[in-house]
Amino acid sequence: MAADADPAPCGHPFPTSSGRIALDPAGRPDRLGRTRTRNRPPSATPRKHPMTRRHRAAPTPLFLTLSLLLSAACGGDATPNTIKVGAIFDLTGPTADVGTDYADGMRDYVDWVNTQGGIEGWPIELLYQDYAYQVPRAEQLYTQFVAEGVVTFMGWGTGDTEALKLRIAEDEIPFSSASLSHILGDPAEAPYNFLVATSYTDQFRIALDWIASNHGEGTPVVALMHMASPFGLSPSRYGGVEFAEVLGIDLTLYEMPRGAVDYTAEFSRIRQSGARYVVFQNTSGPAAVALQNAHSLGLDATFICLNWCSNAQLVRIAGEAAEGVMGTMPYAPLGVDVPGTRVIREYLDARGGSIDGKTNAYTQAWWTFAVFAGAMRQVLAAGDELTGANIKAALETFTDFDMQGVTVPLTFTPDDHLGAKGLRIFRVESGEWVPMTEFIQAPAVP
Repeated sequence: MAADADPAPCGHPFPTSSGRIALDPAGRPDRLGRTRTRNRPPSATPRKHPMTRRHRAAPTPLFLTLSLLLSAACGGDATPNTIKVGAIFDLTGPTADVGTDYADGMRDYVDWVNTQGGIEGWPIELLYQDYAYQVPRAEQLYTQFVAEGVVTFMGWGTGDTEALKLRIAEDEIPFSSASLSHILGDPAEAPYNFLVATSYTDQFRIALDWIASNHGEGTPVVALMHMASPFGLSPSRYGGVEFAEVLGIDLTLYEMPRGAVDYTAEFSRIRQSGARYVVFQNTSGPAAVALQNAHSLGLDATFICLNWCSNAQLVRIAGEAAEGVMGTMPYAPLGVDVPGTRVIREYLDARGGSIDGKTNAYTQAWWTFAVFAGAMRQVLAAGDELTGANIKAALETFTDFDMQGVTVPLTFTPDDHLGAKGLRIFRVESGEWVPMTEFIQAPAVP
């Protein structure tokens, strides 16, 4: 940011656009009190500084959420410490069609919090880069940002998040990914990962349960069209296939090659199988192309998108072929009027922007960061050091954490990091996603 730029309220500058949202113009050292991590040389670890304890009662999760929606005190004339948070986004890779909107939601949330005075007076510095959906690049950036002192991390893809989960636990870095792979919500497998939306497996179970309940006579035949990636396989790999068997559903998987511009061959096989239901586990771009193919072929089937293609972008690309498509939506589109979308619309209006062109990926990103901000606020309000272990412990106290209507209330425990297990099913009607159900919970696993 230029030295002569006007500061934001409370003396904090607005975010830069250089890959960091920087809020400590004086260049002061990191004072987050992080515990040194194992297997990293001391020179790569931020120095530990004690915090002055503030004797306050820890607020409830509901109070924390509401406080995020109100302005925070500036904390006097002292320059506050800076909270460093790392993030990787897909801005140029195969999932950039939804990744760009998600990145905007993250960065805008940080901007919003900082203009409100930060978290307990501490501004956030967001360190981020585009990793183009490349696992080695994700690992490199994770290492770089941890060495720079981040205390939490916002990830993206399934493959890279699963590859990093053991290092995340070793480094004690609370991590939330846009990936909703079910395994990442199991503390036995990923102790420092937290899912802030309904997992792919639970979304798939909800879709399969709806199919089984509404099919009528005979065996439901279902095709799962999926991206050729760990993300694409996640719903079936972690319990989806077994649940289909329990329901008596005939399920077949069909891979959608990356970069494909036509899925006629796949739909020929689907037609031959007798499938009456097609579920997509892909992003909106490929799913829209597939819907256009199916429409031109006259395929008579019910189409259901899991969350990464249940968005306005799918409708814009697919056009009339999207009509009647169903979607499992953990997070509300911005056009749905609830307190959690209202604050976003007010923020965008104040900046001269609008919700036009933005999808529920933006909502998900904004509120994912808000949950972690709530945990950090709880740690600081208690006067504790802002370490990964303390942030994790704070998250694990959240019971029915109020998400202001954008999704179901979240609950984390030391034994369960699947924060949400419910969603609403939406359907495209006259070119708009409209709620088809109230919030429904994923069926219990037999």
